[in-house]
Amino acid sequence: MENKESQPVESAPAITEEKILRYREKLLLEQNLSMGVAGGVGAALVGATIWATVTVATGYQIGWMAVGVGFLVGYSVRFLGKGIEKMFGLVGGSLALVGCLLGNFFSMIGFAAKSEHMDVLDILSSIDYGLVPDIMIEAFSPMDLLFYGIAVYEGYRFSIRQITQEEVIQNSK
Repeated sequence: MENKESQPVESAPAITEEKILRYREKLLLEQNLSMGVAGGVGAALVGATIWATVTVATGYQIGWMAVGVGFLVGYSVRFLGKGIEKMFGLVGGSLALVGCLLGNFFSMIGFAAKSEHMDVLDILSSIDYGLVPDIMIEAFSPMDLLFYGIAVYEGYRFSIRQITQEEVIQNSK
């Protein structure tokens, strides 16, 4: 057996409260709520459009589309907003709910356009928007609450950037 010389093992730098606070301050300066909101709005619109397209194409409302909208919105808010504060989660959760409602609304528009053999834009320009809340309520199902709730949770959860111990160690040198 070979005799190996013992070499000192380099230990990871200690994480002090000061390093954590310094890194947190750096991350707070990188936050951009406006970009997070813009990304979330864009993602809600894209997610709602995909939701409506799938719903109209299949003829079925697939509740799991709400989960996708929540994830898409939350991830977009986090990626563009770089937020570590609760406000980013509140924005993500709210916009995920808006995306779900828009998904249902766009689906109704798509079905109306399909049944009337009209263009979607023609339907949008001829709608009595005062009736939309009543139509949305009539089309509402208690199961929607479950999927909307999951979407809001995901929108909230994925909107806030999580800081890992390794990240703090790497960035506190």
